[in-house]
Amino acid sequence: MITKINSCGLRGMDGYIISVETSVSGGFPAWEIVGLPDAPVRESKERIRSAMNTAGYVVPGKRIVINLAPADVKKEGACLDLPITVGLLTASEQVFCGNLSKAMFLGELSLDGAVRGVDGVLPMVIKAYQSGMTEVYVPEANAEEAAVVEGVTVYGVKTLKQLSDHLTGRARIRPTTIDIKDIFGRAAAYSYDFSEVKGQENVKRAMEVAAAGGHNILLIGPPGSGKTMLAQRLPTILPDLTFDEALESTKIHSIAGMMPKGAPMILTRPFRSPHHTVSAVALSGGGSNPKPGEISLSHNGVLFLDELPEFRKDALEVMRQPLEDGVVTITRVQGSFSYPCNIMLVASMNPCPCGYHGDKKHDCTCTPKKIQHYLSKISGPLLDRIDLHIEVPAVEYDDLDSRVKPESSASIKERVNRARQIQTERFRGSGIYSNSGLTPAMCEKYCVLSREANSMLRAAFESMGMSGRAYNRVLKVARTIADLGGSERIEAEHIAEAIQYRSLDRKFWA
Repeated sequence: MITKINSCGLRGMDGYIISVETSVSGGFPAWEIVGLPDAPVRESKERIRSAMNTAGYVVPGKRIVINLAPADVKKEGACLDLPITVGLLTASEQVFCGNLSKAMFLGELSLDGAVRGVDGVLPMVIKAYQSGMTEVYVPEANAEEAAVVEGVTVYGVKTLKQLSDHLTGRARIRPTTIDIKDIFGRAAAYSYDFSEVKGQENVKRAMEVAAAGGHNILLIGPPGSGKTMLAQRLPTILPDLTFDEALESTKIHSIAGMMPKGAPMILTRPFRSPHHTVSAVALSGGGSNPKPGEISLSHNGVLFLDELPEFRKDALEVMRQPLEDGVVTITRVQGSFSYPCNIMLVASMNPCPCGYHGDKKHDCTCTPKKIQHYLSKISGPLLDRIDLHIEVPAVEYDDLDSRVKPESSASIKERVNRARQIQTERFRGSGIYSNSGLTPAMCEKYCVLSREANSMLRAAFESMGMSGRAYNRVLKVARTIADLGGSERIEAEHIAEAIQYRSLDRKFWA
C-alpha cells in the first residue's frame, strides 16, 4: 500500500511542501529513505522504531520505501519524524484515519514516543496555509507559535499515542488558539529606562534623532561615560512593532531556533549585542545549512557593537552591503538564501586604546601611532554608513548627584512616534518606513532646503570633504530633525544640528 503525507521544509525564509510517500510491500525486509535525506533524516528510522513500539505499534517486517518529494532538494532536520511515522502507520494499515490530503505534520520523535519541538515552525505553517492546508499537527511546544497563522486549525501533539488516538477518533486533541489582538494590546515591557541615565543630555538628543529616523549611530567616549547604558535603552524609545514587523522578526528567530520560551511571537524590538570575538559568518549568517546571523536576528531592532575597533576586520566589512541594502544574501552550492536585516546599528568605542585621548581629567598614555592604528581598524566606507557620530564625555559629579528626575523613555517615545507618523504618511505605499531608507532620488523630492540651509550645507560639504554618501546622510538626518520639530521644510538650524553629528570623523580620523 502507498500513502502520501504532507510535511514541510525550509529554504531561507520560506517553507516548501514535502510529500512523504510511503510504500509497504512484500519482499525481503528492508527500510529505505530516498529523496536526498541528510543524516538526521536517515537516523529517524531508529527513533521511529522505538516510538512506535512504545505507542503499541510495530514496524512491519516487509520492504519499506519512503520517498521525500521533491527528490532533487536536500531534506534537513528532524521535523520529518512525525510525517514519516504517520505514513508508515497508515501504509501498514495499523491506523485508519481517513483523508489527510489537507493536513500537514511536523515534529521530532524521542525514543519514548514524545514529540519534541522543532525550529522554523512559523514559516512552515504559513506555507501550509498558502498551499491550501486546513489542519496542521505540530509539537505542543510549537503550538502557540503556529497558531499565529489564522485560517489553519493547529493541533499541539505531546506523544505519538495521543496523535494516533486523535486520528482514529478515540480521543480528540483540542485545537490551539491565541488572541492576536490581546497579545498586541499589551504594552511592550522593558527593564531599562532613559530616566536612569543622568546627564548626557546632548547624547540623549542624538539618540532621539536616531530613533525618530532609524539612523545608525556611533558613540565615542572614555570608559565609564555611559555608552553601553545609553545603547541598551534605545529600544525603549523606538515605536512599537507592527504585526507585520513582529511576524517577520518571529520567522527569523524561529528559523534560528531562538524563540523566547512561552512567547508565541517576538513582541519587542530585538536588541542584539554580540561579543567582539564574533566571526564574520556568525554576524552575517551562513554555515553549510545557512541560518540567520546576528545582523538578521536584529531585524526591525538594534544591533549593538560594543568596543567597535576590537571586532575582526572581516566581520565589520561584511556588514557594509547589508547596512546599505537592508538584506543579506548567502550563496551556497544548494542555492542563494536572503534574510532581511533592516536594523539600527549602534556602535560604541573609546577614542584610543587607553580610552582617555582628549579627556580633560585623565592623561592619555597612547602614542600618536597607537591611536592612529587603533582608529584605522574602522574603515572609511563603514564609517560613512553611520549617520550620527556622537562624542560621549565623562559624566560630571553634579549630574550624578542631581535630584532632578531625567526625562523618561515614555516621554521621548511620544516625540519619536509623532515623527515616525509623519514619515509613515509621507512614504505611504513606497515600501519605506523611515527617513533612513530614503534613496537619493527621494532625497531630492522630500528634503527641500531653505536658501540659508542650502548655503550652510554647501559650505560644510566643501570644508569637510564629504563624500556623496555622507552628503545624503546629512540630508536624511536633517529631514528627521525637521520632522521632530514639525517643520515641512529643512531650515538652517536643522542642517546645523545634522552637520554637528558628522564632525567627529574629521576630529578623530582626519
